[in-house]
Amino acid sequence: MSPLPSRLVCALHLSSSVLAAAAGLSPFLQPRHDSSCKAVPGSPDWPFPQDWARLNESLAGRLLQPPPPGAVCHPGQATYNATACPSVRAAWSTYEFHQADPVSMDWNQWTNDSCLPQEGAPCSGKGYPVFVINATEARHVQLGVRFAKKHNIRLVVKSSGHDYIGRSNAPNSLSIWTHHLRGIKTHDSFRPSRCGATIDGAAVTVGAGVQMWDLYTALDPLNQTVVGGGGKTVSVGGYVTGAGHSLLSARYGLAADRVLEMEVVTPMGDIVTANECQNQALFWAMRGGGGSTFGIMTSVTIQTVPTPKLESLFLMIVTTATSNPRPIFDMVAYVVSQFPSMGDQGLSGYSYYSNHFPAGNTTVGGMLMSCVLQDSSPEEMRKLWDPVLSHINTTWPGLFAVIYQPTSYPSFLGWYEQNYDTSAAGLNSYLGSRLLDRRALTGDLTKTSEALERFANTTVGTAYLLSGNGVHNAKPRGCGNAVLPAWRKAYVHATTGLNATPLDPASALATREQIRMNVEGLRQLAPDMGAYVNEADYEEPNWQHEFWGSNYKRLLQIKRKVDPDDVLWCHPCVGNERWEQVDDRLCRVKGRKP
Repeated sequence: MSPLPSRLVCALHLSSSVLAAAAGLSPFLQPRHDSSCKAVPGSPDWPFPQDWARLNESLAGRLLQPPPPGAVCHPGQATYNATACPSVRAAWSTYEFHQADPVSMDWNQWTNDSCLPQEGAPCSGKGYPVFVINATEARHVQLGVRFAKKHNIRLVVKSSGHDYIGRSNAPNSLSIWTHHLRGIKTHDSFRPSRCGATIDGAAVTVGAGVQMWDLYTALDPLNQTVVGGGGKTVSVGGYVTGAGHSLLSARYGLAADRVLEMEVVTPMGDIVTANECQNQALFWAMRGGGGSTFGIMTSVTIQTVPTPKLESLFLMIVTTATSNPRPIFDMVAYVVSQFPSMGDQGLSGYSYYSNHFPAGNTTVGGMLMSCVLQDSSPEEMRKLWDPVLSHINTTWPGLFAVIYQPTSYPSFLGWYEQNYDTSAAGLNSYLGSRLLDRRALTGDLTKTSEALERFANTTVGTAYLLSGNGVHNAKPRGCGNAVLPAWRKAYVHATTGLNATPLDPASALATREQIRMNVEGLRQLAPDMGAYVNEADYEEPNWQHEFWGSNYKRLLQIKRKVDPDDVLWCHPCVGNERWEQVDDRLCRVKGRKP
């Protein structure tokens, strides 16, 4: 069991007085129970202190009541510490800070800005779960699920807090913290439980809380790696269940395509194994159907791949002539129109475009890209890019400067150590995205240019080349999986993001509206595609279709079967239509049948 920060030690010792306070009002003073809503502190069905005490005992003391992480900066709060406050403020922008805390989230809006570590900000626990189970084994998850089901409590699941759409947190809830579900076991081959045949090739079984950095570094000495995320603190659980794209996807498919088996705690409170030979419907749904929905994954077995040598290129195509954005976005549209053919030849990478990149005391417009070819050479990379750069120089003579910086890496880990995600956390950050196929990228380039300009309006747009033959031709075990079908013809995952001012509802509303306006151009460009659920607008219109397409009907049927009582609920998640959040309480939608 990993050590917790010292400020949380007190949370491990739940005295009866603390539990009594958390239990809310005396039963004789509580309002009349409304069975159409989940229990909250103060409602008659909220567990009594002795109920929480018994749960804590069954968990061997792993039930926490964590203070808000920003409370150390607020006089009057129990954990106020003027000496510790500066270090918390400094660490607030790091993923590492939020993943190590039982309730903290990487983006402030998902806790309703309820206790930011800034002077003058309000501070309370209203935006956070009431209790947290620090799960270190599947049985702890099982006890939490059964307790929430019995007492009609809203249940959420947090691993690292790296959740762009806010599914990992909720007020008035019991949270299961899977961060310490660890363990990494490698296999030369793997036989799924109750299956008669062994699957050839290397695999790895990991706990749901294992993070990408730990997994990559454990596998590298074996000359193996996995299709994994770009952030060090991204954990396996939510990443895999949402589909999981990677720099290696162009060759090896999505993370969900390589899953061989899962251990899952169901909403009914059972610990089950899901693979191609048992619990097949659950196995299908859990690979791409989204986390915190069909069950809580406690471990997963994934096919590994030989770690490739990577021929890497950092490319800048920029101009200081930014007053007229048209040539800039025409150039970007041309480059992305080449992505399908380049992707078919194995190229993958991350590109960013804007007409207002800051560059010292000036501003430049254009495109930046970090891309790779697997098991290739500098000559092959140059051969791929020379025609593209020649076309740019011929079409816009003298307008764009090109910086071309190749690097060779002996392994995926070698590349990752220098190129992992270093963006900031601790912001009020909103995201929008769209998947783009060959037709959208190579059709009418004037329309593409206009849509890309709209997409990057007031911000930086991305065009991540993360799909290709490996995703298009994937053959997941067990007759497929629940991944959005649009992935099977997509090449680009395009994202746009904007930050709102904390504690400013008007700013948040304007930011969300701007995101939707930016995305609309790409929606019109690729109306039959969709969006990657793990990195999307949580208010995406028609989200059922946009995130799961034709798979949604079957996913909903599975959700109703495995979770008839809606023990697990989140937004935007499969089968959540029967409930809505009213203020800080989860209640049934009027007119919806149970």
